[in-house]
Amino acid sequence: MVRHANENGSVNVSTNVYTDIVGTAAANCFGVKGMAARSLSDGVYHLLRKESVGKGVKVRFNEDGSISIDLHIVVDNVNMNAVGESIIEEVRHQVTECTGTEVREVNVYVDSMMIG
Repeated sequence: MVRHANENGSVNVSTNVYTDIVGTAAANCFGVKGMAARSLSDGVYHLLRKESVGKGVKVRFNEDGSISIDLHIVVDNVNMNAVGESIIEEVRHQVTECTGTEVREVNVYVDSMMIG
């Protein structure tokens, strides 16, 4: 949880807020089919429904007040470098715009590709 304080009081932003912002921002980028989650029973990555976008995201809080983000995605048959750069830029922008929190790093893991 990140706390933003000023002379009027403070606002605490929970991990769920960050994961939902990140998941939604990434899922809306061109070429992204959705977020991925690994099944514990068979070890295969599955496409998450739109309501579960935050489950493919891990947020770590750094001591300097910034956050680091890992996200797992499923993509269409597209240029993965371009999609990755787009996601990183959009996630940084949305998190900073919505919460005022600095994003130290965004790590994008392409777990599956949909062909056809």
